[in-house]
Amino acid sequence: MMRWFAPRPDSLLGQLRSPLYMRWQAGLSLFALVALFQGPASLHRELGTWLAPTLLALPVFVYLYSRVYVGPRRRVDWYVAGMVATGLALWACNPFGFILLILASVVAAFSPSWRRWLASVAVMGALTLAMAWAFGDPLSTALWVVMSGLFGGFSNVAYMHSARKDAELRLSQTEVRRLATLAERERIGRDLHDLLGHTLSLVALKSELAKRLALAEPARAQREMAEVERVARHALAEVRAAVTGMRRSDLGAELTSARLMLEASGVAFEGRLPDGLALPENIEASVALVLREAVTNIHRHARATQASAGVFFEDGMLQMHISDNGRGGLAAHGNGVSGMRERVRALGGTLAIDSPPRHGTRLSIRVPVAAQASVSAESAATGTVVVSATGSAA
Repeated sequence: MMRWFAPRPDSLLGQLRSPLYMRWQAGLSLFALVALFQGPASLHRELGTWLAPTLLALPVFVYLYSRVYVGPRRRVDWYVAGMVATGLALWACNPFGFILLILASVVAAFSPSWRRWLASVAVMGALTLAMAWAFGDPLSTALWVVMSGLFGGFSNVAYMHSARKDAELRLSQTEVRRLATLAERERIGRDLHDLLGHTLSLVALKSELAKRLALAEPARAQREMAEVERVARHALAEVRAAVTGMRRSDLGAELTSARLMLEASGVAFEGRLPDGLALPENIEASVALVLREAVTNIHRHARATQASAGVFFEDGMLQMHISDNGRGGLAAHGNGVSGMRERVRALGGTLAIDSPPRHGTRLSIRVPVAAQASVSAESAATGTVVVSATGSAA
């Protein structure tokens, strides 16, 4: 039976990756069905006139209601029509059967077409008006159905619009990462070809020559092999230098990556970097990895809406401050903090954490770079590169 309630890939929950908010909303809305029992009981209706029809109608309605979320989205209109039919049939026995029409009018907003949603709400309003007139119920019941369908449905439409935008953003970022990876692979391929193509050809030629001279001219063959050894060692050094450059983390690139990650989860981000920054590779790589870990913590755990990262120099120290307005309470030795602290300590620096519960988190990193970093005096004083939520540089 559980497979009936498993979301299909083309269902509402399947397309939205089964968001917790929507599942809770769907479950909590069903509490309105309690009124189907409380209402008639409060009116002292005889159980025999309404209880059995209500018990028979509820499983059908709940099944159709669940299919709106887990069934094919192209069939949502049919599921809503079934819910309306169930509600109208129950209304003949239970004076509170119109509650099923209210729930149907709200989930009708999940129809692939918003025009069909509005049309279905209008039809439900007309049917409710006719049923209320036929059974002598208040005609305002039709107004309740229409208003509930419009207001509740509008919130669902707005949520779906936001969810689609988030999905499009994730897809665009995935495509950007894919293209960046492809471009990087092509660059590495070109660099390796330029770096090793000529060298390996030279090694092959000299090795072949040394093989032919090995018996006839041993001394010359030794010289050729010594040249092969020298060329090979030189190529090895170049490969090591190239790999080191590939592995090097860049602060500017990390700030851009942080903006992309955080804005995807709805966090406004601003990053500041001194213009003309030139750090030793080991320091910049370690500080960039600390920034990456801190931003990852904000993305995964902080529940923040705003975050910032700033790098500047003061009294011969490289300082980096990373802050957010999230839930705070960051443990001193959790969520990757120990790794960040070890990286900073290896550079002879310090890492301080200020993270009061519900008041955000601020990380302050200080690393001595007086004799190693170079920043122009004017740039260090006034110039900055800003990475904002729009990704512009200023």
